[in-house]
Amino acid sequence: MKLINKNADFFSPAGLPLYDTTHLCIAAHQDDVEIMAAAPILECFGKRDKWFSAVVLSDGAGSPRSGVYASCTDEDMKAVRLSEQRCAAQIGGYLAMLQLGYTSAGIKQRENTALESEIRDIILKTNPEIVYVHNLMDKHPTHVASAVRAILALRGIPKDKRPGKLVACEVWRGLDWLSDRHKLVMDTSSRPNLTAALIGVFDSQVAGGKRYDLATEGRRLANATYFESHGVDAVDSMNFGLDLTALIEDDSLSVKDFAMRFIEDFKQDALEALNAAL
Repeated sequence: MKLINKNADFFSPAGLPLYDTTHLCIAAHQDDVEIMAAAPILECFGKRDKWFSAVVLSDGAGSPRSGVYASCTDEDMKAVRLSEQRCAAQIGGYLAMLQLGYTSAGIKQRENTALESEIRDIILKTNPEIVYVHNLMDKHPTHVASAVRAILALRGIPKDKRPGKLVACEVWRGLDWLSDRHKLVMDTSSRPNLTAALIGVFDSQVAGGKRYDLATEGRRLANATYFESHGVDAVDSMNFGLDLTALIEDDSLSVKDFAMRFIEDFKQDALEALNAAL
């Protein structure tokens, strides 16, 4: 598949047509996919009727670095992170891995029509049943911008060609604070060796000063244990998601108002608990 930027990369480990994709993740950075979308990766792994593909928007130039990577230039890091992401795609049995090579500044640029158009084209070519994006309340501005770019791209697709479901995921801010009625529980218990390998392959980050391997596993374990206070754990590991499908079913919905609704629900839940105790 032809991509816009000269430093973009298309890798298809499965060698199958893009339209065989059933689950598509659109993420900001290399390794975000493996942190946020472990559940669909596991769901598709080894199957022949379900295929996972992923899109990474950024070029990896702004990555933190230390140790053996401390002297790496931005150009060096782009090459390292692109290679690591390809390895993850190979390990995870992805149908396709597309790295678009945009700068973080470009992703955050409002009305980036070139990026939105490219995302739209990829969605049309992959024709997924479900799309996974960053959550709109994420701590990282580039993650929030990536989710917005994806939503706007989806809204530019005819409704009969849009995916049936859009799910927001955890990376730089978890979703454990959501009211339980809003949480999508995504089981990540199976194949812990695979999920560990998918994070561990990003050595430039893990050995380079960010223990994403431990932090990601810790969040999933904590989610599973703290999800239900009056019962035993149903699974050993889970991610939380948030259903954003309404935003691609009704284009008149304000993205900002939609996101703020969940924060208001959290506020009301907290107030009710305090009022009952005081």
